[in-house]
This record gives sequence, C-alpha cells and structure tokens, in this order.
Amino acid sequence: MDRGGTGRGCPVLTGGKLEGELIEPTVIVDAPLDARVSREEVFGPLCTVTPFDTLDDAIELANGTRFGLQAGIFTRDVGTALRAARELEFGGITVNEAPTFRADQMPYGGVKGSGNTREGPAYTIREMTEERLVVLQA
Repeated sequence: MDRGGTGRGCPVLTGGKLEGELIEPTVIVDAPLDARVSREEVFGPLCTVTPFDTLDDAIELANGTRFGLQAGIFTRDVGTALRAARELEFGGITVNEAPTFRADQMPYGGVKGSGNTREGPAYTIREMTEERLVVLQA
C-alpha cells in the first residue's frame, strides 16, 4: 500500500501500520519534496521530518506548498518566532505548540489551497448569513 511517500523508499521512523481501520501515528524522514506527504495536506496522524540548514530554507520549504492551514515553529528566540510569523504563508502560526492548536473563539482557518474563510462564532455567523439589499419606494 502506497502511503503517499513510503512506496518511494522514505524511511518510516515509527508507525505506518493499520490497526483495524486506524493508522498508527507515523513519522516519515526525508520524503522527496514531490512526494504526496510533502505536498498535500494530510488529515491523519502523520508528519514528515525534512532537514534544513537555515531559517530561510525552512520558511521556503514550508511556503513551497499550495496549502496553508497552520504551521508551527519551535524556537527559544522571540525574533525567530516573529520573523516566522511574518513570513510563513499560513492561516495560523503556533510557536512552541503543535500546529493543530485551535480555540473556537479564535479565527481558525487557512490560506492558499487550504481555504479562504475562518471558523469561530463571529466568522461562522458571517459565513452563514446572506446579506440582501432591500429598496423600498413609498
């Protein structure tokens, strides 16, 4: 079974096996940049580990996808965190937190191929409301 990258010789550090109808949390190393796990959104317990040399390289790798739901950066340097927040093209950036974080009162959503709307009470009401113009002449 091709799991979007493992069929191309990508080392699996852990996981990747089916347990009934669930897949174990999976970590893949050195997936080619054109592998499905590197270029598509994966809605499952999977992450890839891709080495980089500089913050510029990391930001370029992250922004090099057509998706942009959330990104996470782990750093002790506030300047690095703020630079990543400015330059990463994602709907949300988390610092020292997994990029699956969300709180429903926050404007949660993506950019690029990950969407152009936001979730959360105020955003949901706006998305579910159809504005109309009514002109009355007396």
